[in-house]
Amino acid sequence: MDYKKFEEIAADVRVAIIKAVHSAGSGHPGGSLSAADLVTALYFHEMNIDPKDCKKPDRDKFILSKGHAAPVQYAALALRGFFPKEKLLTLRKIGSDLQGHPDMYKTPGVEMSTGSLGQGISISVGMAIANKLDGKDGRIYTLLGDGELQEGIVWEAIMAAAHYKLDNLLAIVDWNGLQIDGKNEDIMGVDPIDEKFKAFGWNVISIDGHNFAEIFDAYKAAREYKGKPTVIVAKTHKGMGVSFMKDQAGWHGKAPNDEEAEKAIQEIGGKF
Repeated sequence: MDYKKFEEIAADVRVAIIKAVHSAGSGHPGGSLSAADLVTALYFHEMNIDPKDCKKPDRDKFILSKGHAAPVQYAALALRGFFPKEKLLTLRKIGSDLQGHPDMYKTPGVEMSTGSLGQGISISVGMAIANKLDGKDGRIYTLLGDGELQEGIVWEAIMAAAHYKLDNLLAIVDWNGLQIDGKNEDIMGVDPIDEKFKAFGWNVISIDGHNFAEIFDAYKAAREYKGKPTVIVAKTHKGMGVSFMKDQAGWHGKAPNDEEAEKAIQEIGGKF
């Protein structure tokens, strides 16, 4: 597999994230940048989706449980051809299709409106059960933040997924170690993530969330695993790709100014 190609696409996704959040003057760049490689691998290789028929019955579905990271989903959707890239610069503006959190009624390719943490994984469990009942082959993919695991509703959903043996469900934890107020371990520790999922009856795969070889191997292993839902615990860096944003909680929900946006885009390898 040509991993270099996906690294280049992920760089384009990161540039699009910076441009969108800068244009909006608000948004969440840090957790969007940390998830860029994971989301790129989904939209440009793993998932059975079609921009020309985004409602086809056998499609796979992606649910952004950490809905504040909408810029990464919007960037991937635009670059994949679901809507024009120029629309990204309308993020969070009045009348825009691109709300601050994903809106299934406004944005092509968005399967579920999310933002209230914990609801995305819960909805994903319901979708996976529905596909089982309807005999549909489509898989359900959901991306959670590690800080999101502090929500009790998450563990109710995780318990239900194991009970119903939802091997058509893949959860991905973007484990960057930070949330809006600082380090997870200082606010409400969630480790050990892998052991907790195992205790709840899940198949667990731990990877470097910025290594495409590991990402693709994990997605393949999850697809082939039967009898249990799978979670990929992906170790990432908040703000990945931009030196002054990397591993900085302050960039969780802050837009770059002109100078910062230009520097960030240059570091990633794009043009401002």
